[in-house]
Amino acid sequence: MTEFHPGANDQARQANIAGDNDGPINMQMTPPQRTVTDTLPRDISTLVARDEELQWIVDAAEPGRTVSVCAVDGMPGVGKTALVTRAAHRLADQFPDGRFFVELNAHTPGQAPAEPIDVLAGLLSDLGVDPRVVPKSLQDRRNMWRTRSAGKRVLLILDDAKDTAQIEPLLPTGRQCLTLVTSRRRLIALDGAMSVPLDPLTPRAAIELFYALARRTPTASDTVAARKIVWLCGYLPLAIVLFAGRLAHHPAWTIAATAIEFASARDRLGELDVGERAVYAAFTMSYQDLPAHQQRLFRRLGLHPGPDIDASAAAALDDIPVSTARRELDALYTVHLIDETAPGRYRLHDLLRDYARTLAEEDPAHERSQAVGRLFHYYQHTAHVAGRRLARVTRPRPDLGAVTPTSAPSLDTCSESMAWLGTDHTNLLACLEYAVANDLVPSAIQLTCGLSEFLNLAGLWPEAIALHERAVGLAHDIGDSLDEANALYNLGEIRVWTDDYPVAAGLFDRALAIYQRVGNRVGEANSLFGLGLVRHLTSDYPVARRLYQEAVAIYRDISDRLGEATALNELGRTWQRMGHYSTAADLYRQATMIYQEIGSTANEGDALCNSGWVTHTIGDYPAAIDLYERALTIVQDIGRRLSESDILNELGTIQYLVGDYAAATVALRKANTTYCEMGNRLGEANSLSNLGWVQFLTGSYSAAADLLQRALDIYRETNTRFGEAEVLNRIGRVLIDSGDYPNALRAHVAALRLAREIKNPIEEARGLDGAARCRIQLGDHTAALTELRDAITIYRRIGAAEADSTESYLDSIQ
Repeated sequence: MTEFHPGANDQARQANIAGDNDGPINMQMTPPQRTVTDTLPRDISTLVARDEELQWIVDAAEPGRTVSVCAVDGMPGVGKTALVTRAAHRLADQFPDGRFFVELNAHTPGQAPAEPIDVLAGLLSDLGVDPRVVPKSLQDRRNMWRTRSAGKRVLLILDDAKDTAQIEPLLPTGRQCLTLVTSRRRLIALDGAMSVPLDPLTPRAAIELFYALARRTPTASDTVAARKIVWLCGYLPLAIVLFAGRLAHHPAWTIAATAIEFASARDRLGELDVGERAVYAAFTMSYQDLPAHQQRLFRRLGLHPGPDIDASAAAALDDIPVSTARRELDALYTVHLIDETAPGRYRLHDLLRDYARTLAEEDPAHERSQAVGRLFHYYQHTAHVAGRRLARVTRPRPDLGAVTPTSAPSLDTCSESMAWLGTDHTNLLACLEYAVANDLVPSAIQLTCGLSEFLNLAGLWPEAIALHERAVGLAHDIGDSLDEANALYNLGEIRVWTDDYPVAAGLFDRALAIYQRVGNRVGEANSLFGLGLVRHLTSDYPVARRLYQEAVAIYRDISDRLGEATALNELGRTWQRMGHYSTAADLYRQATMIYQEIGSTANEGDALCNSGWVTHTIGDYPAAIDLYERALTIVQDIGRRLSESDILNELGTIQYLVGDYAAATVALRKANTTYCEMGNRLGEANSLSNLGWVQFLTGSYSAAADLLQRALDIYRETNTRFGEAEVLNRIGRVLIDSGDYPNALRAHVAALRLAREIKNPIEEARGLDGAARCRIQLGDHTAALTELRDAITIYRRIGAAEADSTESYLDSIQ
């Protein structure tokens, strides 16, 4: 008789479900599976400066939320795990059904990334599912996980995720569940996830973390050293944790001494090597995930001397098409090996740059040299193309090689050229210093020359002087006469803008001699033009006119239209200073037409400004305002700060002449600010003189006198005699209206004498006019009448606007 066992059929059915049909039925009872509800790691107390990101995550767990996944991404060592752990502990009470922390091991040394099918088995087991009934396929396990977690309040942390494919099967679908993901990859394809990007710490937060972990009390003497240490750590939490930990275990070490040692270390990453937690190891795990071609580009990015890079430069560096470079940079950005600082521009974190450079050192030397050579050729070529778009004269072409880099942008307009130089000048400067340090002398010279227009237009004159002086010496040392002459000319041009006229003249003379010796006519004409500019600014108008005319003749002979237009434009200014307004206006028109024909928009603005100047001098204010405004639009679009200030200065003059004193003051103050920032003393004096005149016209005589005296001092310091004559006449007029006729007379007589010496008819007439008005008040009518008649004669001859008012005054006193 068979013995009956209650429940035996039930146990058999369970065995069949588990797939155990081939052996004997195990009738032993299985204990119930224990449920695990909390696998969170401990929270750490040193998480700093993550309050904003932490609040984002906490807010995502609020009742009625729509977010079910928060993805925290960032570079290796930035503190992603610490952040989500803190958030999980903060949210623990809201998820009583389970708080599960899963290490996906995408970048764990010695371990393969976790497979979703295995992770699901563990999660189901934690929920109390008997391992014998866990399905075998990934899809079935995913479905069971979603079913078992539905209706529950579960918090899931997926740490160090490889990609979306690894994450997707693990996501619970219950409305009350929340998943926090950390990854070195930007999980763009994770639909519906809230992205929480994590950047390195701020300097202040980095120092706070450093002091906390180093177990040191901050002292005033340690502050500078601590700042240096966290800067050398790149404000990266992992690096700071490792470095500060060493200090904590060596109480005898001082922060100051440690900072000096760290700063002098040739291998910063080696200083941060602490077993598996080493920064180098963290970076390596990310690097190894890349395909070979992306690894190569990453290594070569470490060879780039500058702070950032775009697709065009990266294409040159890696010898790949620009479109490919753009895709690969985006791929490196996606995995947080580079940061995007602006649309299309990327940079390496300082420690990642060291890491990339270390890797690149393992590449063959000739490959590294070729990569840097391609990069330098790209920058030199593009800088010279941009410079030619912005230049006032054609610079003798340096030997940059016959091949145009395929990745070089076209830079078809002045605006594009100025924008490119404005964005990439820091890279050019970095490449320049690299070239000097590595004895790449020709590249150093060419990069300096390529930067010349930007340094000039941006007003970076002290830096430009130092760079051009070094270029002169480098070119001389290697016996390159043309490059030496080019550098001398560039330096002379900067010396003009800094009002150092004697030195500028000497530099142009030296350049002229070399250009003539080597037979370079472009350089010869440029040097004559430069010498003319110096003579013009020191009020030697006859000689300036002759030098400009000699330059024009050469430019025309060699068909250099840019040089011709610029020399004609400056020649017009000389004629205007000498009172020949119609001649000046004709020369400005010629220059404008040539600039328009050759597409030199940048210089067209200067010619229009000069046309406005002569137009307002003869009293046609509406036409002058139109010309100034057209010129202003052009130079503002390009970013020529000095030209913009010149136009604002002249526009302010027109505005006070038509009685709009408020607008005039705004324009003149803006011009004065820029002149002061750029160190242009002549411009500063001109704007001060005009601001003083506005104060006079509004009845503020004391303020006017102060501003005019400041302008006079600068004119005398810089030997700018036409400015001195003008401001002396203005000071005289202020003294007349203040009732100080003797001193007013002395000022006008001094202006008259100076104007006659420099052959400046407009200031000569104003000096006669002012002196006569003083003599009337002092009782010398006979001399006054003679001076007034002489002033009117000059005003009429040159077509000055003051003729009618002075004649009316003469009629009133006769």
